[in-house]
Amino acid sequence: MTPTLVRHHRHDPNTASAPATDAGARARDWAEIQERMLVPLYEAAYDRLEVGPATRLLGLGCGSGLALLIAASRGAHVTGVDADPERVALARERLLADAPRAGGAPEEAKETVRLYEGDSAQVCGDAPRAYNLVTAFEPLGCAAGDSEGLAAALESAIPLAERGSEVLLAGWGPPERCATSAVLRVASRLTETLRSGGGRGWRPALRDDLEDVASRAGLKPDGSGRVACPFGYADMDSAVRGLLSTGLFDAAVRATDPGQVEKELTEALHPHVRRDGTVWMSNVFRYLIARTP
Repeated sequence: MTPTLVRHHRHDPNTASAPATDAGARARDWAEIQERMLVPLYEAAYDRLEVGPATRLLGLGCGSGLALLIAASRGAHVTGVDADPERVALARERLLADAPRAGGAPEEAKETVRLYEGDSAQVCGDAPRAYNLVTAFEPLGCAAGDSEGLAAALESAIPLAERGSEVLLAGWGPPERCATSAVLRVASRLTETLRSGGGRGWRPALRDDLEDVASRAGLKPDGSGRVACPFGYADMDSAVRGLLSTGLFDAAVRATDPGQVEKELTEALHPHVRRDGTVWMSNVFRYLIARTP
């Protein structure tokens, strides 16, 4: 395993003033609570793409590294890019801790797990055509404008991939198949005032979100699939913390206040509480496989 992590900055004036919460705690909530909800998506995609020792993977929006870790456990060489330095730090911890189990010495892993400023075109100074798989697992179809940001990231990443390489994009499934959509509408309702001033709010997923991004980035679609990814939490507190860690409620916090957002989020989650106190929501996610020109 040769993991490399790169910090990636995409300036967005609409998110530059995100709530001043404890960034480290929120990143850990993402890593410990929320990120694992997408494991079925990671596994299904890697099975379909036959990820293994011959794979040289560039993960855009790699979060705290769980998808990278799963790919590395299959023998893939992985590089991760993410805008959140706190998540990148957690991904670095994960990959370093896994190095001995993957057969590498911790000292050697420390030399290959590196953090860089810049965009994906500057990943570790890699030569063009260094990768044969690019992934973007952060699901499209929740935040207005998210597709524009991904299209720009893909345009920078494509020159780093071999011609004809596979690119995997992920997104939310139809709202009627995703119980969490009703909960996410809280963010939309609370951001009406902010959105009237140009802020970004939640929106339902559209059927062709992934295809539209692929087309804008000059990619050729080459297959797709759907994966069930239920969101299950030990209790209400975990559910609230996990969902807040996604960043999808940041605009709502700016428009109102953290207490109001947590209150309304808790109310929206109540229909999904089971008798044992756990919270469970069924969801379906889509993925699109495309190829670089």
